[in-house]
Amino acid sequence: MTTIGWDDFEKVELRVGTVLKAELNIKARTPAYVLTIDLGEMGLRQSSAQITDLYTPESLIGQQVLCVCNFEPKRVAGIKSEVLVTGVRDAEGKVVLAGFNLPVPNGNRLF
Repeated sequence: MTTIGWDDFEKVELRVGTVLKAELNIKARTPAYVLTIDLGEMGLRQSSAQITDLYTPESLIGQQVLCVCNFEPKRVAGIKSEVLVTGVRDAEGKVVLAGFNLPVPNGNRLF
């Protein structure tokens, strides 16, 4: 494992957002959803997320997620993905979203 300094960590903008809309990205080769996420003062951002194994579009609405907000936007299967939604793989390799057990304001930064 490579260690980093605090300055390196501070460069990553990890912020909380709430999923407002989730729909299947029909152009994706690997099943994915297009998410519209409310990031508070940062506004609405779009993301493509390969999280179809454990989540339905309906189950994502209203869920708070942790997003990397300062990557360059990227075209993914026909959509402009503006943030990276974070998660970890479970024992079966399925993505479990990083989130919060209590509500927090959209746009708040992880520290």
